[in-house]
Amino acid sequence: MAIKVLFVCMGNICRSPTAEAAFRSQVEAAGLSAHIYIDSAGTHDYHIGDAPDGRAQAAGQKRGYNLSRLRGRQVGPRDFIEFDYILAMDMDNLSRMQERCPDAHAHKLGLFMAYSKNFLEREVPDPYYGGAAGFERVLDMVEDAGQGFIEHLVREKNLSPK
Repeated sequence: MAIKVLFVCMGNICRSPTAEAAFRSQVEAAGLSAHIYIDSAGTHDYHIGDAPDGRAQAAGQKRGYNLSRLRGRQVGPRDFIEFDYILAMDMDNLSRMQERCPDAHAHKLGLFMAYSKNFLEREVPDPYYGGAAGFERVLDMVEDAGQGFIEHLVREKNLSPK
């Protein structure tokens, strides 16, 4: 059975799809694709069905990530049941999920940046109202946290490449 990981931001068009694409690439490079299922969603319904922001796609493309096939969706009640890790990009979205999450699944919620080794920040800033540099910063942060999260999963779940 695969470990299911859900990345969450507000609208699911910038940070969480970027984290999804970057982490998927890292998981594939580590040979762990058979062990880990990855998805992303937003706490709000602003962009259901929309492709990721063009700036997020462009920044990701520069690093070899294809976000074009991803589509925005909102976190739903089943996500709290089905996913093993539900990782928010910031405290606001974590708080929103804590309000909605059944108590039995609250242990699945956390901040993605808690797995970072090289950043002191525990929140991935929303780049939506900024320029290209903000999207690059998001990539730097999620790549770092992704690597730390893989190390956590390998250690805690005894994963090995297939």
